[in-house]
Amino acid sequence: MGQRNNTQVSSFILRGLTDSAGIRLALFTLFLLIYLITMLGNAGMILIIRLDLQLHTPMYFFLSHLSFLDLSYSTVITPKTLENLLTSAKSISQMNCFTQMYFFVFLGATECFLLSSMAYDRYVAICNPLHYPIVMSLRRCCFLILGSYLIGFLDSFVNVLCISRLHFCESSVIQHFFCDTSPILALSCTDTHDIEIMIFTVTGITLMVSLITISVSYMFILSTVLKTTSTSGKQKAFSTCGSHLLGVTIFYGTMIFTYLKPSKSYSLGKDQVASVFYTIVIPMLNPFIYSLRNKEVKNALCRVTRKREGSRQLK
Repeated sequence: MGQRNNTQVSSFILRGLTDSAGIRLALFTLFLLIYLITMLGNAGMILIIRLDLQLHTPMYFFLSHLSFLDLSYSTVITPKTLENLLTSAKSISQMNCFTQMYFFVFLGATECFLLSSMAYDRYVAICNPLHYPIVMSLRRCCFLILGSYLIGFLDSFVNVLCISRLHFCESSVIQHFFCDTSPILALSCTDTHDIEIMIFTVTGITLMVSLITISVSYMFILSTVLKTTSTSGKQKAFSTCGSHLLGVTIFYGTMIFTYLKPSKSYSLGKDQVASVFYTIVIPMLNPFIYSLRNKEVKNALCRVTRKREGSRQLK
């Protein structure tokens, strides 16, 4: 045991996406552009919701937190990825690696249950509209938000606690562009079977509970919509839920593909493509998914713009 501790590595090397200098430069330009759009889109969404009083509703309250999570999610991964694409030294200390992994898991798990809360909000709005203001009170919304963050904290705490108990004494090269669970487990020189089962169980429960909540909510929504005779009512319901369903499908599809499988089946190529999609691309897409298909957000943007132009003219 003493020899193992003496040879334990104190830092890792992130292999990244490619060794080709030309491709790295192209990816740097692409990821930088995506990151800037992500920051602008999500910060803009938060600002519009905050400035327009007509968007001070439970649905947009959740949406503003989703934008905050996406903004934070991208910031945890993308800046270090951009740095590694430009430099030959791709090392990261064990502490920084575990910190990145902690916030990555924390934000990902929180987003799972935030999406569940958004589905529940749509269920109440469509299936029980008369009681919607009472059921989705500010207190209930805050409880759902805090619950999502708390579950995310517990998930990430368990994940990092398990990983930190491992010993890394052979290779220090992480076959990935950020500190993710599966490639780090593959580096350990100790038996990871029990820890892998623990992480797999916690991740599986998080994904399945949130996904079941979303599925049940939409089953009731679909049942209610099919019973509605009004064509405009059906269109409004589908318009309201369409954006959320699209966001859920993209997010959960990539997450399940990547994480609900043993770490030994980790594939460098396929899993990295999926990881790029849900860590870098999806945070950019969400503001467009929830705004371009949403007349209320477009109208709010127009009102905020006119208000600013009016205040400038008064000056």
